[in-house]
Amino acid sequence: MSRVLDLVNHSDHVKRLTADQLNELVGDIRHELITKLAKTGGHLGPNLGVVELTVALHRVFSTPKDKFVWDVSHQVYVHKLLTGRKDRFHTIRTTDGLNGFALRTESESDCYGAGHAGTALSAALGMCAARDLRGSDENVVCIFGDAALTNGITFEGLNNVSQTSKKFIGILNDNEWSIAKNVGAISAYLNKLITNPRYNKLHSDLERFIKRLPKGDIALRLGQKAGEAIKGAVTDVSLEHNEPNVEADGRGGHGTSIFFEELGMRYLGPIDGHDLPLLINTLEFAKACPEPIVIHVLTKKGKGFEAAIKHPEKFHGLGPYCAETGTTPPSKPGSPPNWQDVFGEATVRLCRRDSTIVGITAAMPTGTGLKALEKAMPQRYFDVGIAEEHAVLFAAGMATMGFHPIVGIYSTFLQRAYDCIVHDVALQDLPVIFCMDRAGLSANDGPTHHGLFDIAYMRCVPNMICMSPKDEDELVDMLFTATIQNHPVAIRYPRGPAEGVAIKDQPKVIEIGKAEVLQSFRNNGGRKVAMFALGNMQQMARAAMAQLTADGVDCALINPRFTKPIDESTTEYFGKLSDVIITLEDHQLMGGYGSAVAEFYSQKHISTPLVRIGWPDQFIEHATTVDYLREKHGLTAANVVGQVRALLGAAPAASRAAITA
Repeated sequence: MSRVLDLVNHSDHVKRLTADQLNELVGDIRHELITKLAKTGGHLGPNLGVVELTVALHRVFSTPKDKFVWDVSHQVYVHKLLTGRKDRFHTIRTTDGLNGFALRTESESDCYGAGHAGTALSAALGMCAARDLRGSDENVVCIFGDAALTNGITFEGLNNVSQTSKKFIGILNDNEWSIAKNVGAISAYLNKLITNPRYNKLHSDLERFIKRLPKGDIALRLGQKAGEAIKGAVTDVSLEHNEPNVEADGRGGHGTSIFFEELGMRYLGPIDGHDLPLLINTLEFAKACPEPIVIHVLTKKGKGFEAAIKHPEKFHGLGPYCAETGTTPPSKPGSPPNWQDVFGEATVRLCRRDSTIVGITAAMPTGTGLKALEKAMPQRYFDVGIAEEHAVLFAAGMATMGFHPIVGIYSTFLQRAYDCIVHDVALQDLPVIFCMDRAGLSANDGPTHHGLFDIAYMRCVPNMICMSPKDEDELVDMLFTATIQNHPVAIRYPRGPAEGVAIKDQPKVIEIGKAEVLQSFRNNGGRKVAMFALGNMQQMARAAMAQLTADGVDCALINPRFTKPIDESTTEYFGKLSDVIITLEDHQLMGGYGSAVAEFYSQKHISTPLVRIGWPDQFIEHATTVDYLREKHGLTAANVVGQVRALLGAAPAASRAAITA
């Protein structure tokens, strides 16, 4: 069965389609998204919501000359389908397949790579400034979601638009969601704007007006008529009466214009983001507009797939599902809980026993597990939106008032608030608890979402206590321990299922900076190897120990628990007693736990050979599984065994040569 989608490989092909073919293309794309992502998983809901918008962008503009800068860029699947990558679309987010985000090395049509929110507007404005300086004429279109307006970086960019460039096109994709439902005053403001009866009448008139105009007259006539009507008649809505504040002449009074206009940009909308002809005409106007412009587009997250519409948070990003019903495979009986769920439930229990504890998240209630606290004790739960800096500063303020805030943020996202961690929390030695989910790999998402730098960026900060649990029971102990400290604490743990260990009814306090010796030397006459396996590296360490023990090696296994402060006495004891020391961590080697051990041995003049197992000094690609990436980059028991045998001189000559190679 032939499809219009099969005819399209770049923007020029979209321009050649008839109106009927464009509508067929929209249907083909939605079918492609639903059926292909059912096998690989991915960001289905956001992409279903921008099908018409993306088609309209390619109808009006021409990539790669014209630049599309997508905020977060998890909604670029449609863009990928239209820019020569549809034959590989079935590989998205899999090993050696397409990336789930915009990626400059993947296609010249991806002008800017991203994976975090709030970055697009500033980057697009930088492109506009560069274009203006070199005198070229390409268009730069920034597509940012309403959730980006909860992010401070976006406002920093908006503040500079009018003074930086006269030619800037912004599209506000308003679907009322980030991952969870949007929160805060900005979301409420946009909702009030689009539900105001008087505004909706103007919106309807504007739609009819645009549809009547030939393309050649849009810029002049819309600019004179509809633009002024929007600016003057649609004003700040009274919080008390839900009425527009309009003076007798129909023009808004002082300080009453929509905030985009106050920032020096023309504002147009809101318009129906699923009305393809309207989108095309509006974008044609924006293309010809001689001043910065923002188009407010209303879209439905998950449009075209009922399950995604009913469950937008679930279908924001998910694994494989049934393409007909949207159901996902149930967990296998007896499967251990996910780390974030253990954290969420433990937070609820701690909040019930201690009134000074609160939970804070930055738009990730389900992903972090704090949804459990929202349901159980909503008054002790705070979702600040995609605003990690604010989350940390907010927590710091609460900590000065005698509270112990638990800040649940992914490791990769907490990077965004680093100065706040250093300057506001650690410098004042405030008892804020940072729970860093997704420490280690987020395999399908790739380098924008891997949490491989948090040990390095936390352990150099004075006053910080840094921990990493070996299992879910120890996570609860660490969380409990953190709540009785008067210093900042960081706890890192990975994505996915925990270890399946039973959790005690009563958590225990862990001595700060004290490692746990799980197996000491047996003194059986063999060469001695001590393994310091941090966090979720225990299984790898035990597998390596089994092979080395079979070789007659005397092995010890230590659970370090702390990356700051490290257990100096235990580290020194095994350093002096062993023939080889191994450190294993799910973190980049540079600056990680192994680096801390190496620094300590250098200070103590301990010369025992040290093998550090961890991630190399590069950004790790995406893949279908974590195991594949570990195998590729040497985080394996076999690599541990090979390096130990080489150092002990126990490996056959051929094996030693292979290891050296």
